[in-house]
Amino acid sequence: MNQHHIDGVQKVAGQGIPLVLIHGHGVDHRILLALDEVLAATGIFQRIYVDLPGMGQTAGLKGAGGLPEIADWLEALIRRQCGQRPFAMVGNSLGSLLAQEMGDRFGEQVAGIAMLAPLVFPLHAQRTVPPREILHSDPGLLAGLPLQDADHYEKMSVLQTVENWQRFSIHVLPGIRSVNLRSMVKLSKRYFLDELPVERAGTLDCPVLMLCGQQDHVTGFADPRKLAARYPSAEITVVPSAGHNVHLDQPDIVAGEMTRWSRAVLAYSGK
Repeated sequence: MNQHHIDGVQKVAGQGIPLVLIHGHGVDHRILLALDEVLAATGIFQRIYVDLPGMGQTAGLKGAGGLPEIADWLEALIRRQCGQRPFAMVGNSLGSLLAQEMGDRFGEQVAGIAMLAPLVFPLHAQRTVPPREILHSDPGLLAGLPLQDADHYEKMSVLQTVENWQRFSIHVLPGIRSVNLRSMVKLSKRYFLDELPVERAGTLDCPVLMLCGQQDHVTGFADPRKLAARYPSAEITVVPSAGHNVHLDQPDIVAGEMTRWSRAVLAYSGK
């Protein structure tokens, strides 16, 4: 396993079409392990879970360590893991922006992209987001948690329930706790791509799914429509009663959508 940790890959499971799972900013691959059972059940993918530089078990990049450098690092990882084989991606938040970037770099080799809480614009000022809204609060639950944990959870949760907190504590908190703060500072200084995927011409025909939380105050649900022109087969689903951690807030809805998308990827890749 040590070799995996060196090159950023944390877990490889299953056989089939390589599926690279790319988490978001300030967490790690464990946020996407919440989908593993659903993806495994399709029998379609070899699931490749990645920790981005400075997050989870992956060391920070030497030198600049901004978004352009992380994109180059991820491209190299995918070339090592997938070679010339068609592959698909799941991207969460910042991971979805990186998946869009990889789509442009790998072109026809990409057999599908699923985005959870898609990030279109790195700069917060450019995003269209709804106001922060908590649909179900549970002061008793928060009061029973360690202060820092309660703070992390309260910032992101729209449905405060014991079950929701348990998913958050398993899949999100460990990544938040293990982040390299020096790497995050580097990333914040270069949080851009020279040209954003949404600003480019050219299209990608593979199955593309975008799942947005209706109460997502971080990346919102409006911006992905601006990406639709680049992905002719894109399906954009706005999931009700869900925030930025859309797959943790509405696991059943997301499971159904991901299963459908997986089958579309299989059909597209003609295997």
